[in-house]
Amino acid sequence: MYAIIEVGAKQYQVKKDDILEVDRQSVEEGKDIVFDKVLLISKDKKIEVGTPYIKDAKVKATALKETKAKKLISFKYRRRKSSHWSKGHHQPLSRLKIKEIVAG
Repeated sequence: MYAIIEVGAKQYQVKKDDILEVDRQSVEEGKDIVFDKVLLISKDKKIEVGTPYIKDAKVKATALKETKAKKLISFKYRRRKSSHWSKGHHQPLSRLKIKEIVAG
């Protein structure tokens, strides 16, 4: 059984006991979080698709910890102008463990 959920502006395919890194969620470590924006559920080769979401379907997860993504460098260079700059960025992430998928 798997589901496709929407977290923020991104979509993720999840199964039970998956560990998932998503954009930072406002939840403490060890606490549960429920995602109700379920787009698709597949169970025993039967697929249910929402329009846009499946009514009464939920995915329950536990917050493991907050981390940062790998550092990305943004670099701008202007030729012949003696001008350049660089910036680094770490995207804050939340690591979640999927506990269960509840179909509507």
